[in-house]
Amino acid sequence: MKSIFREYDIRGIFQEELNENIVKKIGYFLGQKIDKTYVLVSYDARIHSPTLANWLISGFNKAGKKVIVAGMLPTGAHYFGNFVKLCLENVGAVEVGGGVQITGSHNPPQYNGFKITINKKPFFGEEIYKLGDEVLQSDIQIEDNHTIIEYDLKRQYIDYIINQFSHLQGLENNFVFDCGNGVAGVVLREILDKLRIKNYKILYENPDGTFPNHHPDPSEEANLEDIKQEIIEYGFAYDGDADRVAFMDTKYNYKGDILALFFAKNMQNPLIISEVKATQIMYDEIDKIGQSVMYKTGHSNLKVKIKELNADMAAEVSGHIFFNDRYFGIDDAIYVTFRIMELIKDGFEFDKEYENLPKIYNTDEIKIKTSEDEKFVIIEKLKKKLDSQKENLQIKQIIDVDGVRVIFENGWGLVRASNTTPVIVTRFEANTKEALETIQQTLMDLLEIR
Repeated sequence: MKSIFREYDIRGIFQEELNENIVKKIGYFLGQKIDKTYVLVSYDARIHSPTLANWLISGFNKAGKKVIVAGMLPTGAHYFGNFVKLCLENVGAVEVGGGVQITGSHNPPQYNGFKITINKKPFFGEEIYKLGDEVLQSDIQIEDNHTIIEYDLKRQYIDYIINQFSHLQGLENNFVFDCGNGVAGVVLREILDKLRIKNYKILYENPDGTFPNHHPDPSEEANLEDIKQEIIEYGFAYDGDADRVAFMDTKYNYKGDILALFFAKNMQNPLIISEVKATQIMYDEIDKIGQSVMYKTGHSNLKVKIKELNADMAAEVSGHIFFNDRYFGIDDAIYVTFRIMELIKDGFEFDKEYENLPKIYNTDEIKIKTSEDEKFVIIEKLKKKLDSQKENLQIKQIIDVDGVRVIFENGWGLVRASNTTPVIVTRFEANTKEALETIQQTLMDLLEIR
């Protein structure tokens, strides 16, 4: 059961791992860590999310919290609710002390989980592990108590987005959106219609936690086959809880790190954060016009770092994009969609900008199965080998902020332990195909696993 308490969130199989006893205690012990009166609960499209919500609410009520329930929403809208004041009937404007979005993100339908915010900050890492110890060591019995305050956060969020992007009124480009039967469809059409964006088509709009059309993970190319058939100009695809986005045109699928570079080109003296998996091209090009910072992979890590540095934005290759210049430093794929549409309205030529970048060759993420016990041990062994052979292998630099990113004269390779699954994640990049193969072979030989 301890394995459900992960680095960035709580996640497991409904009933088998996320059962009534465990979830009620999660609500109770979380409630004790929130110093304000009100907590916010919302959920994604999974069929068991409302059941988990009731169990969680019982725990919060036991802890003496007042629970505001916003229903089915994208994760970004839930985060939004942690940063704005909520106007409650007969109470007035209140700020929540924390919240839980119930979501299994892009996991298979039997999974679900909790993404947690306390005092506008992600609750993750050691805090989650300590919560797990409290939950698993407690024998407290928590009765059903589904007392809630219902709140239309969806309306507040939609109105906010429409107001922020009113200058897009009547945009005439042709757009396709693939909601993947996740929660993007809860808000997307109304925003588009209120902005009078007429030339659009939405695929798999209706939320359905069984995900009947394809798996809701746009970072996997196989899940983009349907939308690619429909794109006339531009396409957007979302994961299950709509905190990640894939953006495409008729030529290219622009990953999160490349999008960060494009946005940086439209900022003055930008300060941009990305992760160890991001292309070196992004870091080099941003440093010509501002400053880039390489940091750990993980949406929680980047949300903390963006506030620490007061950066303009942050981005992960997978499509988590965080704007802090005009927003709250959160990963909200719906908000990101309209920031991309701003660039389109301004005439930004994505394909030409992409083609003008230095030519590189890289791999997608290559995942090697191992065990939870072994994955970090493997990385430590690799670090020792690299240190002892640095000169012999002509290594320019070793960056160990998250695993090891090994910089060679003509490219780099990354080897890191996943914080969420029992795998080693690798990625390689170079300025020629031959160099790419050499770097990949060199590090895989040192790794001694396949």
